Amino acid sequence: MLSSMENDHRNLSPAEAATALNGLTVDRERLSSSVQVPWVLLAAFGGVGAWWVSTASGTTPGGNYEPPASGWLALVGALVIAHLVRRETGVRFRKMGVRAGWAFAGILTVCLVVFSVSLGLVSFGLHWAVALTSLLAFAATTWLAGVAFRSAVEQLRRG
Repeated sequence: MLSSMENDHRNLSPAEAATALNGLTVDRERLSSSVQVPWVLLAAFGGVGAWWVSTASGTTPGGNYEPPASGWLALVGALVIAHLVRRETGVRFRKMGVRAGWAFAGILTVCLVVFSVSLGLVSFGLHWAVALTSLLAFAATTWLAGVAFRSAVEQLRRG
């Protein structure tokens, strides 16, 4: 036996069903347009990337190189920030779309490349230059996190 809700939907005319779907589309548009970009939290992603890159300055590249254990802490920090973004905006990065996936892959790639460059600078005794690479990691990570967030909002709009 069908529930009353299922019976109500079975008795809808095509015009009523189209009106109901249009109402859902309008609600989705209104919801996605009201989402504010949480720049402070996106900058926090940039801060995590910059902090991780800056850990290169405390290493000794070469034959006795031991990678910093802070990589796990950076991952935990990024997960906490993603949770805060979801709590503040309702946007889930899990359903963010292909463009956002590429943006996150770009964040990982940029941070790994800049970390490697930082290790090279440290090996030449240029510890001070890691501040510049950390700044680059901050800017790139914040910008790419913004790209990912806008992609997630666009996915919300499309449904």
